[in-house]
Amino acid sequence: MGTASGAVVLETERLLLRLLTTEDLDALAALYADPEIRRYFPDGTRTLEQTRQELNWIIDVYYARYGYGLWATILKETGAFVGRCGLLPWEIEGRTEVEVAYLLERSVWGRGLATEAARAIVDHAFATLPVERLICMLDPGNRASRNVAEKIGMTPLWEDYVDEYGPAHVYAIQRSNRRSGP
Repeated sequence: MGTASGAVVLETERLLLRLLTTEDLDALAALYADPEIRRYFPDGTRTLEQTRQELNWIIDVYYARYGYGLWATILKETGAFVGRCGLLPWEIEGRTEVEVAYLLERSVWGRGLATEAARAIVDHAFATLPVERLICMLDPGNRASRNVAEKIGMTPLWEDYVDEYGPAHVYAIQRSNRRSGP
């Protein structure tokens, strides 16, 4: 899948982030079926039908109600769908928090693309949303995601957070503490 179907939300040096469409189902399902990619997700891998339900929710609820959500992540050099990154709303302790989310396929791991995407998402969120902070919710064992969060200027907010999915480390960046640039 190339970039033709959904509107581009963000562009970085190497990535395009665009709205997901129903045409992305197969590519997204392939990501979600990979046990290594989904290793730190409490619900594990997803079936095609579960992925279809999530994709519909992203389009019908996140985009329609919040104006943001997860976006198809396209590698510019090839036009390939390599992941889904974006913003997710959460209700935590009576407060709406906005999470910076990133998930990329294994073939592009180790190239700094998650950090590149996450940094652009933070800049976009602070430029377009009335939020004072952004969070990342991380599985305690997910060192790679923690490294990305730290590289974009996030620091631990709650190390002992537990929700219906289990324990998580919650990292945050405050609008006032934001550092621009690489």
